[in-house]
Amino acid sequence: MNQVKRDSVYFLADFHLGVPNKKASLEREKKIVRFLESIKDDAKQIYLLGDIFDLWFEYKYVVPKGYVRLLGKLAELTDNGVKIDFFCGNHDFWQKDYFEKELNIKIHKESSKIIVLDGKRFMIGHGDGLDKSDFKYKFIDFMFKNWASIKFISLCPTNWFMSVGNSWSKKSRKSHKAIDLIDLKEKEPIYVYCKKVLEKEDIDYFVFGHRHIVCDITLNNKARYINVGDWVNDCCYAKWNNEELIVKRFEKE
Repeated sequence: MNQVKRDSVYFLADFHLGVPNKKASLEREKKIVRFLESIKDDAKQIYLLGDIFDLWFEYKYVVPKGYVRLLGKLAELTDNGVKIDFFCGNHDFWQKDYFEKELNIKIHKESSKIIVLDGKRFMIGHGDGLDKSDFKYKFIDFMFKNWASIKFISLCPTNWFMSVGNSWSKKSRKSHKAIDLIDLKEKEPIYVYCKKVLEKEDIDYFVFGHRHIVCDITLNNKARYINVGDWVNDCCYAKWNNEELIVKRFEKE
């Protein structure tokens, strides 16, 4: 039997499973599973760049209901040797150890990380929190992610918090929807961040999500900023094939 040669690396973000309703979320989940099935024979590494769920809070003995198709497919992939890393987004930051223990998926809570693929330097992450001048975001981030808040939430009745959390998550996403879909060009916060990083770091590719806008922007004569968009509207992803990074759209190619 010929051994499967896996040599591609994939970057995906912003599935936002759970919204706007159960039916639409389920159809999106099935589409994502079809995509994962289509790459299982050539993927050696998959980077999930956050907001995979519109709300995920993990209790000691309880995880959110649903998403069994996606979770099962991810487990199948890691069982078959595909490495998967999950960068927590602002909607699914409250991860503990479920993904690592049950699915063998490595969790990252840092805002960005530098990796090296075939000699090329990538800076990757979800994309939230990079703009250090956004004090409103920093305040909200602190309120929800500090240890005291997480401890308090963990002590609340599960049904109560999940109901309140889902309501907050939907309102937050709706309030940002208009600006999320506007391409701010060179005023994009992530774009500005990438330019600042290049003043000190030698990076070939910046790959982020969060902004729900698909883009591939040349920053200088070498570096590129790629945003893989979301799977609510675009169903796009980035693929590294040992030589170049390509942005593609699933089932619309």
